[in-house]
Amino acid sequence: MTQGHRLRLLVVDDEVQIRRLLRLALETAGYDVYEADGGQLGLSEAAGVHPDGIVLDLGLPDLDGREVLRRLREWSQVPVLVLTVRNSEDDKIGALDAGADDYLTKPFSGRELLARLRAILRRAQPAAEETLVQLGDVEIDLSARLVRRAGAEVKLTAKEYDLLRYLAQHRGRVVTHQQILRELWGANAEDNTHYLRVYMTHLRQKLEADPRAPRLLKTESGVGYRLIEPA
Repeated sequence: MTQGHRLRLLVVDDEVQIRRLLRLALETAGYDVYEADGGQLGLSEAAGVHPDGIVLDLGLPDLDGREVLRRLREWSQVPVLVLTVRNSEDDKIGALDAGADDYLTKPFSGRELLARLRAILRRAQPAAEETLVQLGDVEIDLSARLVRRAGAEVKLTAKEYDLLRYLAQHRGRVVTHQQILRELWGANAEDNTHYLRVYMTHLRQKLEADPRAPRLLKTESGVGYRLIEPA
């Protein structure tokens, strides 16, 4: 966080205890916190406050969180972290496809919440067009369409590279199977998740030190994949 500029976060949750807990954690981490106890108020606050990020519950008393996301995305690309007790694959996929940047279930770790917030806020910061992505010993040169590991070029097929590039452009964020398939294979391929398993296996074999315990290319079970920066 830039010194002298406290980022504004809006918490939309109908549980008073959760809002208190989040306010304490977020203010301690250096954020300014605003609150809303319902979807309609949350949309109004988002329009008035212009927060840098939103923590959104799905189970709101007036509007379902996915409807809040859909309405929000009609006019704003503010980063949104969904924080909810709903943990089914359908709920996760529905929220991500509706426009959420990430998804965390309750009960949650405060450290993980803050880490995920930092990730989605970092991606939202305006920056010069990025051409070189560094992930540990893996380097992706987007302008030259080259991938290196420990300085040595890694030979990828065109589709393997396209998959890696797409994940790199959305790194830190869960990208659903359907989003990837639409982007790389077209709208008619959304059910062909076996394509992804095959190409992900190939990428892990070429880029991971231990493909069976990947550190870069993470699986979000039943939902999609996430490319992360190694600790």
